[in-house]
Amino acid sequence: MSSFSPIRGVTPREGYRLWSRVYDSQPNPLLALEERFLGTLLPPISGLDVVDLGCGTGRWLARFVSRDPKSLVGVDFSAEMLEQAERKLGGAARLLVGDCENVPLFSACADLIVCSFVGSYIQNLGNFTEQIRRILRPGGSVFFTDLHPATVAKCGWRRGFSIDGAHVDIATCPRPIEETLLSFEGAGLRAVALLEPHLGEPEFAVFEKAGKQSAYDASSGHPAIFVLQLRPSMEKLPADGVQDREVALKSIRGARVALGGEEIASGDLHIKQGRIAFVGNAQGLSIETQGAKDASIDLGGFLVLPGLVNAHDHLEFALFPRLGEGGYSNFTEWAQDVYFPENSPIREHRAIPKNTRLWWGGIRNLLSGVTTVSHHNPYVAEVFDERFVVRVLHDFGWAHSVTMDCEIARKKQETPPDKPFIIHLAEGIDEQSAAEILRLISEGALDDRTVIVHGLGLDNHGRALLRSFGAALVWCPTSNVFLFGRTFTREALQEFPRLALGSDSPITCQGDLLDEIRFAREIVGRNEELLYSSVTTSAADVLRLRDGQGTLRVGALADFVGVRDTGLSPAKTLAIISWRDVELVVVGGQVHLASSEIRRRLPEKFTAELQLLEVEGEPRWIRAPVSRLYSEASRHLPGEVKLGGRRVRYAFPA
Repeated sequence: MSSFSPIRGVTPREGYRLWSRVYDSQPNPLLALEERFLGTLLPPISGLDVVDLGCGTGRWLARFVSRDPKSLVGVDFSAEMLEQAERKLGGAARLLVGDCENVPLFSACADLIVCSFVGSYIQNLGNFTEQIRRILRPGGSVFFTDLHPATVAKCGWRRGFSIDGAHVDIATCPRPIEETLLSFEGAGLRAVALLEPHLGEPEFAVFEKAGKQSAYDASSGHPAIFVLQLRPSMEKLPADGVQDREVALKSIRGARVALGGEEIASGDLHIKQGRIAFVGNAQGLSIETQGAKDASIDLGGFLVLPGLVNAHDHLEFALFPRLGEGGYSNFTEWAQDVYFPENSPIREHRAIPKNTRLWWGGIRNLLSGVTTVSHHNPYVAEVFDERFVVRVLHDFGWAHSVTMDCEIARKKQETPPDKPFIIHLAEGIDEQSAAEILRLISEGALDDRTVIVHGLGLDNHGRALLRSFGAALVWCPTSNVFLFGRTFTREALQEFPRLALGSDSPITCQGDLLDEIRFAREIVGRNEELLYSSVTTSAADVLRLRDGQGTLRVGALADFVGVRDTGLSPAKTLAIISWRDVELVVVGGQVHLASSEIRRRLPEKFTAELQLLEVEGEPRWIRAPVSRLYSEASRHLPGEVKLGGRRVRYAFPA
C-alpha cells in the first residue's frame, strides 16, 4: 500500500468526461512545465512506433505528428477525451478506448511510450508497469510524468478543474516516487533520467494571467512535477565508436545541468561508452557506478552546457589574421583583393604544414566550448580521428560556391539522402549575389537538405524561394559586417525557420563562436533562447546530426562544457560568456580542456595527457600535442603566434 493517502473527488472516468469539454481551453501551467522538460529528454522519433497511454485530448500526439513517426497510437479510458483528440489529430493517430492496466495492444509494438500525468489514477501500479514492459520493444524508452507527490502533500494540491462556475475535484491515489520506481524495476525497467523541475518564469505568466500569483508563490522552492525516463534493465546504450576509455569520465556531481535554454536539472550526469547514460537526481537509484569513484568530478558551482555546434568554419585558417579592408559588394571582390599567396602574411602562414593548421583550428573551437564543427573543406581522415580535439563533420555533400565550383549538380546528386549539402551562397550585397539562388535551382541543388552559408545577398524573392524549398541558413554575422558593412536584421532573420550560427574563419570573422553569439545579441538584438538553439539543437537539425549533439539527453554523445554558475538560465549564460569562462570541455567522456581550477578537481589520471597552452596569459590544459603544434607554428611566424587574433604560447608546466 502507498504511504500517501488517497485524495477524494469524483471518479477519474466521470471527471475526465466533464473535463473534456474545457480541457484544451483552460491554461494549465503544470502541463506547460512538463512540456518544457519532457521535450528536452525525448529522442528523435522519426520512424518509431509511438504509444501514448492516457493520451487525453492528444496533446503529445499532436506534437509528434510533424516529427515523422512510423505510427502514433493513443489509449485512454475516456471516450469523450478521445473525441476531442480525434478532432485535433484528424486521423493522424489511431485512438483506442482502453484501460492502462490492460492495454489493448499487441506485445512488443512500441519503440517509445509516453505516460503523461496518468500514474495518480492507476489503482494497481504493478499491473500498469507490467503492461508497459509487455508492449515495449527492446531498445525502447518510456517517459512517465506526474505531479510531485511530496509537493502535493505539502501544498495540498488537488487534481481538478472549473466548469459552469463550479470546481470539480478528481479522486487520485498519489504515491512516493520511490514506490513508482520499485514497481518499474520489478517489471524490468530502470530509470535513466529523473527530473524534479520547479515552476519557472514561463509558468508564472500563466498564474499571473489567472490572478493566482499566491498559488505560484506557495509552491516556490518545491518541485512541481517529476519526469522519469526508463529503459529495459539489461540493455546497453550504443557506444560512440570506441570502448570505454580508461581515462574517460564516468560521472559528474553537484553541477546544474542544462537540458535546454531555460531548463536545468540539478544532480548527476553519468557516462558510459562515450554517451550520457543518466541525467538528474540519482539518489536512491540502482545505477551502475563500477569504477566511477576514481572517474568522476565534483562540479559544484558550475553550470554544464551541451557541447556547442559550430555550423561553419575553415579550420586551416585559424592562425591567419583578418585579410582585406572591407567595403566589398561580393565575395569575389574580396578574394581578388586579398589572394596573393606569395606575399606576407599569407606566405608565412601557408608555410606552416596544413595538418598543423587544422589542429590549431580545432583548438580555436575547443577554447570556445565547441565540440562539433562543420569544416567547409575536404575531410582529412588522418587528422580528424578520435585523437582530434573536436568532432569534425564528415560524410556530407559540399561545394564551395556557385562562382567557384562547376560541379555543383554532380556533388549534390552524390550527397547521401540523409546528409546535408552545404554551399556558400549569396555572399555579398549586390544583384550578382542575389541571383545566385537561381543558379542553384537550375543545378537541381536546392531542397530541404541544402544548407546555405551566408545568404546575405538574398532579396525578398530569394528568401521566399529558400523557405519554399525548406533549405537552411548558416549565419556568420561578424564576417558579414567586416566584408560588407552589414548583416541580417532581426526581422530578416525571422524569415529563416531553420537557422544555425557559424564562426567562419579568422580571415574574415572576429574571434570565435562565443564572440559571434555576443555580437548577435548586442548588435542585432537576437533572442537568447533562439541564439542558444542556433548553436545546439537547431544547428544539429540543420546539419542532420543524429547522435544527440547539442543536447544532454540520455543516449547523446557525452560532449559538454563547464562554466561558472551565476544563477542565470543556460540561454542567458551562453549569450554573455567568452572563451575565458569556458573551464571544462569534455568530448565523448574525455576531458579535452581544463582550467587550472578544474585540473585541481580532476583525478590525477585525467591530467597526464593534458598540455599547457597560455591564451592571452591565461592557462588552459588541452588534450593536444601543443608543444609540437606551437613549435611548427612559431618556426614560420615572426613575433607572436595568434589564434583567432589572441596571443597563444606553449608553456612548460611548473
